[in-house]
Amino acid sequence: MTIRVLLADDQALLRSAFRILVDSEPDMEVVGEAPDGARAVELARAERPDVVLMDIRMPGTDGLAATRAITADPGLSGVRIVMLTTFEVDEYVVQSLRAGASGFLGKGAEPEELLGAIRVAHAGEALLSPAATKGLIASFLAQGPRDDGADAAGEGVRARSERLAALTAREREVLVLVAGGLSNDEIARRLDVSPLTVKTHVNRTMAKLGARDRAQLVVTAYESGLVRPRVE
Repeated sequence: MTIRVLLADDQALLRSAFRILVDSEPDMEVVGEAPDGARAVELARAERPDVVLMDIRMPGTDGLAATRAITADPGLSGVRIVMLTTFEVDEYVVQSLRAGASGFLGKGAEPEELLGAIRVAHAGEALLSPAATKGLIASFLAQGPRDDGADAAGEGVRARSERLAALTAREREVLVLVAGGLSNDEIARRLDVSPLTVKTHVNRTMAKLGARDRAQLVVTAYESGLVRPRVE
C-alpha cells in the first residue's frame, strides 16, 4: 500500500527537499504541495491524502487553522496530520493536537525520523515525541480542562470528558497506558493479554470517545483529568 502524502509549507526549498525524500521511498508518494494553509485544505479535499505534513507557521491561513478545517470535514476523516515546527516547545503544538493533528515533529529531525513519523501517523498511532516534549504537552493540557467551544469532533472538553463514563474499567486502564505513550505491544505485556485484544480495546475506546486516533485519546485523557502530568 502506498502512503499518499501532502506537503504544506511556505518554503519552496523545504517542500522540494521533503518531496525528494518522500518520493524516494517505495511505499510513499507526494500527491501535492501547498504554500499556505488555505491551499492545503483545498488539496486535501481534492487529493484525499493519507498524511499531511503541515507547517504550523504559514502566511494567510496558518497550519493550525488548516488543521481545524481538515479534521472538521467528515469527508476527510481518514486524513492524518503531522505538524512541522521549528520550536518543539510551542503551545501551538498543543492547540494542533486539540484541533485533531496526530502529532508533531521538529523541522530539525533526521530524514529517517520524518519518514517514520509519516508511517506512524498513517498507522493511526500518536506521534508525541521526544519524551521530554510529550511531558511538556501534558503540562499544557493539564493547565485546567477548558470547555472553550467545539473541537474537531464538534464537542467541547466537558462533553468529551463525560463520555469517559461509557468506558469499561479495562478500557479506562488501556486509555491511561495509551496516554503514557505505550504501544499496543507494551500494553499487552503490561496487562498480560494479546496485542489483538489491546487493539480491540483501543478501537472501542476511540469509538466511544469520538477520537480520530491515539493522539486524540492522549488529549482526552489529560484534559478530562483521567491522567495527570508528573511533576519532575
